[in-house]
Amino acid sequence: MNRILIHNADVLVTMNADREELPHASLLVVDSRIVHIDSAARMLLWIQQDPGNRQPDRILDAQGCVVTPGLVNCHHHLYQTLTRTIGTGEGKVLFDWLKMLYPIWAEMDPEAIYTSTQVGLAELLLSGATTVADHLYLFPNGIRLDDEIAAAQELGVRFHPTRGSMSLGESQGGLPPDRVVESEAAILEDSQRVIETFHDPEPLAMVRIGLAPCSPFSVTGDLMRESARLARSYRRVGLHTHLAETLDEDRFCLEQFGMRPLEYAESVEWMGADVWFAHMVHPTEPEIQRMAHHCSGVCHCPSSNMILASGIAPVRRMVDLGVRVGLGVDGSASNDGNHMLGEARQAMLLQRVGWPGFESRADRFSAREALELATLGGARVLQRDDIGSLEVGKAADIVAFRIDDLGHAGALGDPVAALVTCAPARAWFSLINGRIVVEDHQVVGLDVDMLVKRHNRSSRTMLKKAGVL
Repeated sequence: MNRILIHNADVLVTMNADREELPHASLLVVDSRIVHIDSAARMLLWIQQDPGNRQPDRILDAQGCVVTPGLVNCHHHLYQTLTRTIGTGEGKVLFDWLKMLYPIWAEMDPEAIYTSTQVGLAELLLSGATTVADHLYLFPNGIRLDDEIAAAQELGVRFHPTRGSMSLGESQGGLPPDRVVESEAAILEDSQRVIETFHDPEPLAMVRIGLAPCSPFSVTGDLMRESARLARSYRRVGLHTHLAETLDEDRFCLEQFGMRPLEYAESVEWMGADVWFAHMVHPTEPEIQRMAHHCSGVCHCPSSNMILASGIAPVRRMVDLGVRVGLGVDGSASNDGNHMLGEARQAMLLQRVGWPGFESRADRFSAREALELATLGGARVLQRDDIGSLEVGKAADIVAFRIDDLGHAGALGDPVAALVTCAPARAWFSLINGRIVVEDHQVVGLDVDMLVKRHNRSSRTMLKKAGVL
C-alpha cells in the first residue's frame, strides 16, 4: 500500500458538484485513489488519530501551488509531431493541408509512431494532461495501434487510443490518396483485435479503446455503420470522428450525401452518449439541440481551428444547451504544440471575440469555465466518472501548478483564474492513478534529450523519403 500526501496547497480546485475551491488544503492518496481531503491542519490531526493506517510514505509540499484534477485531452494526432509547421506557417486550409501531408505521413514506420507518441505525451504531461485520447488513422509500413499504446504505457499516461481508419481513396471520390487507405474488411478485423487485446471497460482503466473512422470525406457510410455496430457489441468502447470542421466539409456532405454532416452521421448510426465529435465548428442551432438531446459529445480544438482558419466553434451555445464539451490539442502539426492548459486559455479567449451573429463580449466565457472544459468536461466526453474531479473515491489523477513563480507574480487576487489568464505554466508535479509521473517540472524517468534525437531522426528519414528534404 502506497500513501502520498499532497499537503497545504494554496488552493485545491475540486471540480466537485459544488465546484468547491479549498484554501490551504491537503489530499491523501492511497494506491490509485483519493481517500481523504481536508484543510492542511485538520489533515494532520486526522493522520495522527491512526498513524498506522494513515501515515504517508511521501509528502509533497504544495505550498505555493494551485492543485487541480488532471487535465483531459479528448482529441489528438500524436504522430503529427513528426511534421510540425509543414503547411501551417504558410497558411493552408484543412483540405489543402491534408493533401500536402498525406504523402509524407505515408512514409511513417512503427519506430516513428512510438517516438512521436512519446514526444507528444511528454509535452502533454508537462502541460498538466493526465488522460489523452488519440486518433491514429494511418497504418502504412507495418504500423499498428499497439505501437502508440506501448509508448503511452511506458510513460504512465491514462490513454484512450482510437483505432482510426480511412477507406475512401481519391479514385472513389475521397480526399486521401489511394496508397494510404485500407480495405474495410481489414479495418474491422483489426478494430476487433485491438479491442479484444487492449480494451479495459472497468473503473480506473488505464487503456480504453475507441473506433474512429476518420471523416465523411475519407470513409464510406458502410464503414461508419459497421464500426458503430462493432463498438456497441462491447462495453464502453467509444466512437469518435471529425465532424463539421470546415465549410468545405459541409459542401462535400451536401454534394455527396444530400445531407449536412451531423444529419449524415445520424443516418449511419453515429449519435448517442458513446459518440464524441472532434471540432464541430459549424453546427446549426437545431443541430446543437439534437446533440444535446442524444447526449453526444464534442471536443473543441481552438488552436487548430484558428491555424487552419476553420472557424470559431459556438462553444458557449453548446455548453448552455447541455452538450457535453471537452478540449483537445488536436494534431501536433495543426497547432503546433501540445499544451492543454494553453488550450484552455485559447478556448476562453476565442469565445470572447465576436463572429457573425455574436458580438464581442469579455464575459462570454470565464477562466473557470475553460478549466472545467479541460477537466470535468473532458471526463464527461470520454464517459468517465472516475476522473475529472478531486473527490474521495476518484482516481488519483492530480496536477499541481506553481503560482509563486515569475509568470504569476501579482496574481494573488485570483490564483485559480491565473492558471488560464496568465501565460500557460508547466506542471510542477503530476500523479496518474497514484503514480508520480511529473516531478519538479520533469517527466519522471524520461531522457528527453535522447528522445528528441530519436524523434528528429525518424522525422528526417520520413521527410527525405517523401522528397521534402
